[in-house]
Amino acid sequence: MKRFIWLLVGIFISAVASAAGPCNGKFPNPISDVCWNCFFPISIAGAKIGAGFDDSNYPPPICTCPAPPPIFVRVGIGMTYWSPDRIVEVVRTPMCSPTLNGTVLGTVPVTRGTTTRKVPGKAPMAMYHAHWMQMPLIQQLQLVAEGELCLKEDGSMDFALLTEVDPLWVDDELAFVIAPESILFANVVANVACAADSIKASTKGLGVDTLFWCSGTHGSVYPLSGWRQYHKGLLDSAMNLAHRAAFTLHRTGLLWDVSTVGAMCADKPQLMMRKGQYKMAMLLPKPTTTRAYGFGAATDLFEAGKETPYKGEDAALMVWRRHTCCVW
Repeated sequence: MKRFIWLLVGIFISAVASAAGPCNGKFPNPISDVCWNCFFPISIAGAKIGAGFDDSNYPPPICTCPAPPPIFVRVGIGMTYWSPDRIVEVVRTPMCSPTLNGTVLGTVPVTRGTTTRKVPGKAPMAMYHAHWMQMPLIQQLQLVAEGELCLKEDGSMDFALLTEVDPLWVDDELAFVIAPESILFANVVANVACAADSIKASTKGLGVDTLFWCSGTHGSVYPLSGWRQYHKGLLDSAMNLAHRAAFTLHRTGLLWDVSTVGAMCADKPQLMMRKGQYKMAMLLPKPTTTRAYGFGAATDLFEAGKETPYKGEDAALMVWRRHTCCVW
C-alpha cells in the first residue's frame, strides 16, 4: 500500500513538473553581458559627459539639500547618471527565473504563459509572467566607494514583483482595480495620440511622459496585466510588459521617483511613472551590449536573432534608472 501511495505521489510530481513547462537560462556575466556604455551620459554641474539619449530634467549646477543640525543645509553639485539597478524577467513558465540559471523558484497554481492563444476575429494574443528584481550592479561590484554617486541602496538582491502571486496580472478586468483611469483611454483618439510617443521613443530614445498611457510602438500600457494583444515577438512583448510591471510598481508605491530635480535630495513617491527614468538592454537569451532603449522604442532594428526556439523564448532585461542627485 505504501509503495502504491509513493507511486501516486511520484506520478503527481512528474505531472506537475511536465505541466509547468521548461525553464531555461544562465547566470549573466556582469562584465561581458551588460551594456556599460549605457552608464552615459552623465551630467556634472551642468556639463554633459558621454554620448547617448537622456532626459531633459537636469539639476542646477550648484544645489542645496536639507541636512541634520547643526548644519541644516548642505551645498553640493548637481549630477545625473544612469545606473543598472533592476532586472525584469518575462517568462511563460510560472516562477521560472532565467537569470538565476533557469531555476524554478516554487510552485504556484496559476495560468501558464502562452504565445499561441487565438481569439476569433482578433490578432494572436500572448500572456507572460513578469519578475522585477532588485539588482544594483554598481554596489554589488563595488565600483564606487560607499556613499558616492548618492547611492541610497545596498548591494542586496531581492524580488519586488512576482506576478504569479498577483491575481490582477492574469485578469484584465481585475487589473482595473489599480488603474481605473484606463477606461478613459480605451478609444481611437487615445490610440492615435500614441503615434507621437512612438516617434519620440524610436528617434530620441525616450517617450513622451505626458502620454503616460502609451507604450510607443508596443501599444498601450493598459491593462496592467500579462495579456497582450498583437503579439509579434518576444522582445516587443517583453519591453511592453516590462513597462507595465514598472507602472504597476509605481502605482502601488514600490517604485519611487529618483530622476527629477524634486527627488534630488531624497526619493519621492511617484504614482504616475515617468518614462524618462528608465531604459533597458537585453540580458537573455542574447545580451545587447552596445546601447539601451527606452519604453516604447521600436524593436524592428535590433530584435533579429534574439528569440530562438525552446531555449530562447523567455527574456531578461537589464533596467537602467536615471538618478539625479546633489553631490557634496
